[in-house]
This record gives sequence, C-alpha cells and structure tokens, in this order.
Amino acid sequence: MSSQRRSLADPRQSEYRILHEADLRDYLAKFPEIASRLGGSPASWSISEVGDGNLNLVFIVKGTTGGIAVKQALPYVRLVGESWPLPLSRSHYEYLALTHQAQLAPGLVPAVLHHNDALALVVMELLELHIIMRKGMVAGTIYPRFVQDITTFLARTLFLSSDLAVSAAEKKEGIAAFAGNHALCKITEDLIFTDPYRVAEQNRWTAPWLDATAAAFREDLDLHVAISRLKLKFLNAPEALIHGDLHTGSIMVTENETKVIDPEFAFYGPMGFDIGAVIANLLMAYLASSGHERAPGERRAFEAWVLGTIEGVWTEFARKFLELWRIEAKGDAYPVMLFEGEAGAARLEAERQVYMARLFEDTVGFSAAKIIRRILGLAHNIDFELIEDPKRRAVCEARSLRLARAMMVDVALFRSIGDVTKAARKVRGWRPDFA
Repeated sequence: MSSQRRSLADPRQSEYRILHEADLRDYLAKFPEIASRLGGSPASWSISEVGDGNLNLVFIVKGTTGGIAVKQALPYVRLVGESWPLPLSRSHYEYLALTHQAQLAPGLVPAVLHHNDALALVVMELLELHIIMRKGMVAGTIYPRFVQDITTFLARTLFLSSDLAVSAAEKKEGIAAFAGNHALCKITEDLIFTDPYRVAEQNRWTAPWLDATAAAFREDLDLHVAISRLKLKFLNAPEALIHGDLHTGSIMVTENETKVIDPEFAFYGPMGFDIGAVIANLLMAYLASSGHERAPGERRAFEAWVLGTIEGVWTEFARKFLELWRIEAKGDAYPVMLFEGEAGAARLEAERQVYMARLFEDTVGFSAAKIIRRILGLAHNIDFELIEDPKRRAVCEARSLRLARAMMVDVALFRSIGDVTKAARKVRGWRPDFA
C-alpha cells in the first residue's frame, strides 16, 4: 500500500470505537427521541447489519413502533480491509451534505435524526419501503417517478450552490467547508481517472475475454489525454456542491418516491460529474440487460424505459436548471446590470445555451469515465457482476467499454442526449471478436 494511502488514517481515531450490536443498542437508548421513535424497550429492538457497500457499516434498527438506519464509517476501506486506512471525517462531510441537500431539494434525501462526529455515526430515517435502485434495475423494474425526482435533485442542488445563485463569499465559504474531504476526492482521482488506464494492483476485469481491451486502454494515448482533461476539470473546477458518488447504488426508490443517499464523497466540483454518474449507470443497466434475459426480448419494455430515462434525465435537468437560472439568478456570476434591455436579455439567453452545451460535453465525458472504472477498475457493480455466465458478462462489458471510449475520445460527435442513446442502441448490436 502506498505511503499516500497509509497517510489517510484519521488522528481522531483514539476517540472512536466500532459499535457492534450491544454497543449500538446501549448508545441509542441514551437518546429519548430515538428511543421514542423506535418504541418498546431497548432489549426488544432488532438490530441487523446490512451494509453491502465498499466503505461503511449500516445497521437497521427496529422497535415496536418504528425503525431507523444507522451508518458508521469504518477507519478503512471495507472492500479492501485495514491495509487501506480512511479518515473518519468523511462522516462529518456526509452529514453536512445531507443537511444542505435537504434544504436545497426537500424530500429527496433521508432525514437526519442524529449525528456523532467522534463516532463517525449518522442516524437517519429508515427507508423501509425503498430498494437500492441498482438492485431493482437488475430485476428489470421500471420507476416512473425517477426522472422527475432525480432531475429536481440535480438541478436544485447544483444550481443553488453555484455562482449563478449565491454570492462569491457564500460560495467560497461552502468550498472551504468541504475542502477537508480531500481523502475521498483522492479515491476518485485514482480509481476513476488514473488506475483503469495503467497497471494497478487492484484493477480487475472479466478475464480472459477483456484482457486485450484492458491492455489496449493502457496503451491508448488518445484516451489518456481525454481522461487527463477530465481529471484536471475534477481537480480544479469547484462549480457547485456535488454528491460525488451518484450511482444507482446511492439512490433508493419505490415506484412513487426517490431518495438520494450516501453523499460522503461530497465536495465542490464540476456539475457534469454528478449528471454523468447518473447517465453512466443507466447506460450500464441498459447494456447489461441482455445478460439477465432468460428468454430473448423479455426485457424489451424495460430497456426502452431505460433509454427514455437517459434522455429524460438530461432533458429535464437542463429545463429545470435553466428555469432556475431565469428566476433564481442571485449570484455574482453574469450580473444582471450587464444584460439590461431586450438585447441584453436575448444575449444572456444565448449565453445560457452555450453554458449548457459545455455542461453537456462534461456530462458525456464524465459518464464515459464512470463506465470504464466500473469494468476495468477496483469497484464493480452488480449490473454486470450478477450475470452468471462470465463470457456473456464480458460481451455486455465490452459493448459498454466500446461506447465509453467513443463518448470520451470523440465527445464532439455527441451533440445531444439523443446521440448518446443512438450510440447505445448501435453498440448493443455489436459483437466483440471473442463472442
């Protein structure tokens, strides 16, 4: 393990202990509001650890009248183990992000009930009827409310934390509040923007079928330039408060409701990173879908919904973002006194369209980066991993990588979200040499 990763341990860990079931029961019983919410005696509460993510412990606690979710950060990457330390402060940034997002996009994040900085612990409302969206999509479930909800979340959290909506001083204070979350940013910088394009110990892919593709990506200088430009933007463009890890494993859904969870990677970064993450995960769900078929064509309606959802995510986000810009532009960017009169208003509207075109280009590139890391890097997702036949899985992944490379290197060819879905349909019919 590199000295960089060893240095990520948190000096506050002397105040910290991992709460197992008995410890957690005793801890929660000290807080009357939590005990009242659960109901019954603490001895009767059921506690189960359900965390299936890469970093943390997650407990479901239920009493006679209600339930809660408890998330505690571990002092290391759970996926790897104690050889990769991580600072507990990420729980603090998650708490900050959740409370801020709740103000900007009410009803679209779980309510925070309690936070303990020293224990790196957050207690939240229990989303008992919800399912992790990625699991639902593997099963072929359609979520009619998703576009409406996720685009409201994206438009409001991104616009209302940007220079378009807040003063320069308020924006700088926000950047400062999240600047200490650099250890989580470092994970993104390595695992998304660097490791898949080089020999890295923790990289993995569906071998032997993707061996040649992985090797080609490590030698592809056009791709290396494109990913380096995206990495530079991630490093130096604090456009808005972003979630930082907005995949379908960080979204919980029912057919009628959407909740965004797990913003521990939050910081002020490029808006296109969040939007691109959502679109990337939808593209992977679409291209993985054939691997989950039991009979040809049985998921056709689901796949049509996914493609429509991809288009809807960008189209509705852009509409809502522009609407906010027209009515909530209180920031120091584009001062209104410079665009007075009919001619000024028309010129500003034209500039808004230019801004959105740049943001769309960023979105396409970041989406591609997120696809590649999920296939050639460390942390994969169940869209592909639950395809039992590894060769069939590799076909789905190879198609995704082919699409992602085009989106990153030939980004200028993708002028609209329709260009993205058209390319996804086309690559769905492509068969790699090993197939």
